[in-house]
Parts: sequence; C-alpha cells; structure tokens
Amino acid sequence: MTAISPTATDRAAAAERDTSRFTALRALLRNKLAVLALALLVLLLAAALFAPLVAPHDPNAQNLLARLKPPAWADGGSRTNLLGTDQLGRDMLSRVLYGTRVSLLVGAGAALLAGVIGTVVGLASGYFGGWADRALMRLADVQLAFPAILLALTIVGFLGSGLWYVILVLGFTGWVSYARVVRSEVMSLRSRDFITEARAIGVTDVTIMRRHLLPNVMAPLATIGTLHVAAAIVAEASLSYLGLGVPKETVTWGGMLADGQLYLGTSWWVAVFPGIALMLTSLAVNITGDALRDVADPKAYRR
Repeated sequence: MTAISPTATDRAAAAERDTSRFTALRALLRNKLAVLALALLVLLLAAALFAPLVAPHDPNAQNLLARLKPPAWADGGSRTNLLGTDQLGRDMLSRVLYGTRVSLLVGAGAALLAGVIGTVVGLASGYFGGWADRALMRLADVQLAFPAILLALTIVGFLGSGLWYVILVLGFTGWVSYARVVRSEVMSLRSRDFITEARAIGVTDVTIMRRHLLPNVMAPLATIGTLHVAAAIVAEASLSYLGLGVPKETVTWGGMLADGQLYLGTSWWVAVFPGIALMLTSLAVNITGDALRDVADPKAYRR
C-alpha cells in the first residue's frame, strides 16, 4: 500500500480553498448592496485613522459663546461648524469623526478576542469530544444563561470603566457563538477522509487542527466576526450611554447620545448625528456579515 504524501494532500486542499475563495469573491462583488456597505466601512475606517487630519476642530475644545449652534444649512448655522455644536460649544462633526475611532476599535478588538477564544474552545471541543466536549459546552451553557449586556454591566461595574476593560469584557462575553459554530463544523469534518489520512501518516492532533480544520472553518468565523463587530459597537455605545464604558473625556457615540438626550426637543442635532453614525455603521457591518454568510454557503453561488 502506497503511503499518502502530506505535501500532496496539503497542495490539493490549498488549491480547493483558493478556488472556493475566488468563487466567493466574485459572488460578493455581484452583491451591489454589500459593495456599498463595504465602501462605507472603508470610509469609516479612513475617518477613524485620519481623524486628527480631517477633523476641523479639536473635539474637546469648548466655546460657550457658540453653544448649541445649529448645522450649517439651518437658520443660525455657520460653515465653521457644519454639523453644529453641542451644549458646551464643541464641534459636532469633529466629535462624530473621533467617535468612529473608539467604536471601530472596540468592535474589532472585542470580535478578535472573542473569535480567538471561541475558535480554540470549538476546535478542542469538536475534535476531541468526550469529557472535554461536555465540560466546555456546559461552560458555554452557563454563560448563555446570563444576558450578555447584564453580564457586561456587572463586570464593568466591578472592574471600572476604561477602553481596554470594555474590549476585554465584550470579548470574554461573546466567545460562545464562535465556539458552537466551530464545534459543529469540526464534528462534521473530523471523520472526513483527509483527516483520517492525516492521522494514518502520523500527523499530530495540533497540526491537524491548525492545518486542516482551521482553514475550513474560517468562512463561518468571518461571518460571525462581522456580526459580532456590530453587536460590540452597539454594546459599547450602550455602556457609554449608561456611564459605565469609556471615560467621559474620551469621545464616543454613546456618550454623545447621553449628552444630547436632554436637548432633543430644542437642539436635535446633538443626539441625532451620533445616532445616525451608530446606525449606519451597524447597518454596514451587518450587511457585510450577511453577504459573507451567503457566499460562505456553496449553495448560494453554485451554478
């Protein structure tokens, strides 16, 4: 019986993954709504990276003589403050731009942390099974028994406010969905021929999980990750709105919403513009996640 070459097996698996990725990319580009959402996300990322260069004013600079100035197109508005000013005379456009930085950082950081934890747990649980699977899934069940936002509020209230605390809390409370999806995928793959062949030639369990299982679960992971980014952005805004997230001196959309709620009847722009930014960002991320989910399913683009 001829031994199976691991190099040949790896090349064949890599070629199959490259073909699938190319087909998925073409399907994604045909989705005009997804392309528009991606363009918006690129624009938001550029605004976050270059906020100090494109923001017309210091986001925390106060000017009480210009407080609650309306947007430039409204009566009493000025081109100096295109989106108006808040109750302390701070420029709304600059604050919205700087708020993008915190929201995207928290969303991406929390999704990355949760993804790493959930992927490791899901791989171990699905591949080894037995007592390890039962123990890890019972741990996931215990965490799911607590509402995520309530658990986040409890942990943040105990640890204190801070940008990195918020990222850690949202990451550690969001790993379960990753773990369950990865576990399900791995359980369906571990009995496939290429896994059996890898075991037969003496490939270690860690190598099998890293080189053969992990690449096959990246598509669903990307889908869950994009959706988790949107959820983390909204969660961070909720925590900041309640005063338990990022400190007040840091510009966040949630903090701006909290400041503007008292002025909705007289100066609507103080709360409306950060609310629109939050809505558009979450919508763009969710549309992108839906598109990735569709192209990750072979039935969605199979001819």
